Amino acid sequence: MTTGHTVSAEALKLGQRWADAEVDGDREELDRLGANGFHLIGPAGFVLDRDQWLARFAPGALDMEELTWSDVTVTTFTDAASLIGIVTQKATFAGHRSDGRFRVVHSIITEDGELRFATIQYSPLAPGL
Repeated sequence: MTTGHTVSAEALKLGQRWADAEVDGDREELDRLGANGFHLIGPAGFVLDRDQWLARFAPGALDMEELTWSDVTVTTFTDAASLIGIVTQKATFAGHRSDGRFRVVHSIITEDGELRFATIQYSPLAPGL
């Protein structure tokens, strides 16, 4: 991974590709973005592996109506980066509303010469934050 401004810009683009793929239900793009060994930690503490993360978009599962990714900060390291931002979403999962505002952390690594997500973690935001 290169350092400085280039990595920050690449990491921000990766984050936007993720947000767009979530709204579009684009499993192929999400598959490209997740590293081998990827895990998502959901807002209630559940953990999804890569296959489970992608399966959220099976028919009748997740319908992401809107997702806004804002207030994003980037921290770069020698061979990794992290994005911390706020997600506001309107969604339905298995017929139940899944709307909310969350602080989201993306851990980014380089795999096969590409930036990819190692983990994504959601934390619910307290009212007023």
